[in-house]
Amino acid sequence: MARFVDPLGVEREVPWLEAAGEHALEECLPIQQFPALKGRRTAPGWWWSATDRCLVPYGFKAMRTQIMMLDHDPTVVALACRPVELLWRGRGGRTVSHAPHLMARLADGSGLLVDCAGPSGAGRRLVRRAVHVEAAAAAAGWHYRLVGPPPPVVEANVRWLAGYRHPRCAGSRLPQLAACFRTPMPLAEGVRLLGDPITVWPAVFHALWARVLSAPLERVLHERVMAVAIRTEAAR
Repeated sequence: MARFVDPLGVEREVPWLEAAGEHALEECLPIQQFPALKGRRTAPGWWWSATDRCLVPYGFKAMRTQIMMLDHDPTVVALACRPVELLWRGRGGRTVSHAPHLMARLADGSGLLVDCAGPSGAGRRLVRRAVHVEAAAAAAGWHYRLVGPPPPVVEANVRWLAGYRHPRCAGSRLPQLAACFRTPMPLAEGVRLLGDPITVWPAVFHALWARVLSAPLERVLHERVMAVAIRTEAAR
């Protein structure tokens, strides 16, 4: 079974395959909230999603990082925080429930459920529940991930680019950027050719975020990194 709160605020409980196949879960409200606890180092917050053009809530730091990574993923077309809770029979017939931390709608129409583990890894209870969630996702033609932190350099680079994820950073420069970087060249060289660095650099960073330009993000991002255009249409 699956429980969710539809966009009108009505709580519903239906078979999981019906929920996955017939309902836009990415549009649902969070089925569970994240309380702000005294003494906790990371409080709940909001992430402005370039994918959805709206705020997406998160409950803790690892979750915020994964929202950022999904927001940067070109296969993701919508994001949601805990929009669905799965219920199944556990040992002794008791009902077990679990609400995956995140859900993403993918470009092929399928869904992705994500649970976020911190730097010390996932707890035993989450690992046990992940087996059931993965099986449920597979039955619906969806995907499931229990993810830890991304590589530090990749996370740092994506976090930097995320500061330029809003379309206003690019203005109308994306076609110029795509044309300039038609062949690979260092970022600084392309900026020099395009004009005033004060206005061009934000557009370059937005183009890297939106994957209009490609650069090796597994290496430290700097002005001499080679970049190349990978698409020319307007980016999100």
